[in-house]
Amino acid sequence: MKHPTAALAFGLSLLWPLSATAQDPSPGRYTMQKAETGFARLDTETGEVDLCQEKNGELVCRMAADERAAFERELDLLTRRVEALEKAVGRGVAAVKPDLPTDEEIDRTMSIMERMMRKFMEIVKEFERGDSPAEQGGQVPDRT
Repeated sequence: MKHPTAALAFGLSLLWPLSATAQDPSPGRYTMQKAETGFARLDTETGEVDLCQEKNGELVCRMAADERAAFERELDLLTRRVEALEKAVGRGVAAVKPDLPTDEEIDRTMSIMERMMRKFMEIVKEFERGDSPAEQGGQVPDRT
């Protein structure tokens, strides 16, 4: 009886620090640090850094130089892709052609389906005529 009590006490002692940290208020999404020319704002969810300055009593933020360059590269790439798609549509060229099966693939599929239907119809006709082995007292073959 002492062992379950000790195990319970040990388990509660492990959970007690977790409950204390769970009650601490979490910081906001952004953290601000004083910099030489203003403030650096860190987005704790994405890791982006913005440079902020106080102008006319308001805090104005802009992207850091390296993030701005990456943003401009991505914007240029997307602009080129849109222009290429618009040109293709203007020329009447389909952007994506559907991948249709060949005639050989269609013929093979139809052949398989035809054989299945013929076998199924043979089974139906057997049951309609009463030629079924179950009706004659025999065992029903496994047709699956």
